[in-house]
Amino acid sequence: MSGRGRFITFEGPEGSGKSTQLRLLGERLRKAGHDVLETQEPGGTPIGTQIRHVLLDAKNRELCPTAELLLMFASRAQNVDQLILPALSAGRTVLSDRFTDSTLVYQGVGRGLGADVVYELDRIACRGLIPDLTLVIDIDAEAGLARAHRRGARTAGSETRSETRIEEQDVAFHRRVREAYRQLAADESKRVRLIDGSQTREAVAEQVWHAVALPITPG
Repeated sequence: MSGRGRFITFEGPEGSGKSTQLRLLGERLRKAGHDVLETQEPGGTPIGTQIRHVLLDAKNRELCPTAELLLMFASRAQNVDQLILPALSAGRTVLSDRFTDSTLVYQGVGRGLGADVVYELDRIACRGLIPDLTLVIDIDAEAGLARAHRRGARTAGSETRSETRIEEQDVAFHRRVREAYRQLAADESKRVRLIDGSQTREAVAEQVWHAVALPITPG
């Protein structure tokens, strides 16, 4: 579609700093004159936010992997239809905190549901929408969890602090997620860029900016 905006997604394990990097990129792009929409998954829309509370609330320990997968795509379908596609059609730059790649590594690999079911649901929910660029902020699983727990201590008592169901999975789960992200970057090197998240926030931001400034090669 002529005039379509760019769709850039941020991915990474828990505590990687991807949300911070998305915000910093959004600020820099706006200063450069770009019209930017920032969104998150699960969430993004009012309906998606309600689904997010179900998915991430630590009290929902009985939520089974298949229900988790379907809820992820229910939130995504709403976000795609209500926000992302209209923004891209209007020529805006869309930055999304997670997209289908998260579901591939967390539910497909981490939960063992497999890639086929993830891609089949993606076909239904996203109707062929693929990010132009995906930035994976890579960090060691243990280091990322330690960061997430420190963040949790700072936000104790807040509404977001109840959103720890995924974060509270065992370390083996988070190691599978991290390795799946690294494999994704190796398999789809034209779209997915692996960025070292162990550096300072400023150093990571410069890597992000450099990756975004590079031309995107279809494929």
